Amino acid sequence: MRELRKHIIIALVEDKPGVLNRIASKWRQRGFNIESLAVGHSETAGLSRMTFVVDANTDADQVVKQLDKLVDIVEIRDISAENTVSREMALIKVKATAENRSLIIEIVHIFRADIIDVGPESLIIEVTGPDDKIDAMFDLLENYGVVEMVRTGRVALVRGVASSTPGIHELAEEPFERYPEGETPYSSE
Repeated sequence: MRELRKHIIIALVEDKPGVLNRIASKWRQRGFNIESLAVGHSETAGLSRMTFVVDANTDADQVVKQLDKLVDIVEIRDISAENTVSREMALIKVKATAENRSLIIEIVHIFRADIIDVGPESLIIEVTGPDDKIDAMFDLLENYGVVEMVRTGRVALVRGVASSTPGIHELAEEPFERYPEGETPYSSE
């Protein structure tokens, strides 16, 4: 069996209901597993940036090309082979007693993480970095009793002056509107 390769896909999409569902359906149809997904506002009003990390034992180019045809996607790109900066954030709630609290705090400092909530029997820790850093910190904290953890999913950008979505810079400074008159290819009028 071939080892699965992770692909980092960046998509710039319109802020509209149903966009995420249409994109996720394309990945599902092709049998790709979405390992992580992060979505947030972009530098252009009316557009959101999605970062997908997908496992694939084949090249993801075919799905990227199909997704690029969706009307809601302004720009999409597989940046897996490029020099990127990526980060993920996690919140980890760990049991903390009077006896082990200082040991947990020491781990937090070693990983350059932050304690963002202190309770009589627990701490909530915020850690940001590459996924292997978060995994390593989780592994150490597991010995003290991790109550729960939530991770944001990876976000990534191409290093240097080049844009992760180069086509977007051709757009005007005004908020993005593909159909300025409010007309969409889905309208019944």
